[in-house]
Amino acid sequence: MSRLDSFLRRLQAQRDCLDLAVRLVRDLPGPVFELGLGNGRTYDHLREASPEREVFVFERKVCAHLDCIPDAEHLFEEPVETALASLRGRFGGAVALAHADLGSGHAARDAATAATISAHLPPLMAPGGIIVSDQELSIPAAEALTLPAGVQPGRYFMYRCGG
Repeated sequence: MSRLDSFLRRLQAQRDCLDLAVRLVRDLPGPVFELGLGNGRTYDHLREASPEREVFVFERKVCAHLDCIPDAEHLFEEPVETALASLRGRFGGAVALAHADLGSGHAARDAATAATISAHLPPLMAPGGIIVSDQELSIPAAEALTLPAGVQPGRYFMYRCGG
């Protein structure tokens, strides 16, 4: 498969998983976390799909399309592990949906990122909250969810947090 075809499949999987996650948390209060802004495509999609929710973004260095940069109140421009660890008092047990798109394509770096997310994100999630990730996470108190039709196993991952 060409890199272009792989990229298109990744974006399709991402959109389909995010759309399912938005539906699954429809009746669950709480904000959305976007871990990794990139150029802002999924942030833009999430704020359109959930206009009633606050969307908080975590990005080490912002390089997004100008229309897809959140205001200062909704942007944490620092390493994700630092930001998540400092937010338990503010968001502990309240986040309805979190999307983590932090993969780099380097196995060791991605494993470290997945471990960080697995350790720091669950305490922020509401019971029944959904995590969508481009990396497989290890969260014992979370249930791995079935992916939407057409999304290849291992392409994306979805979890429902216990509580």
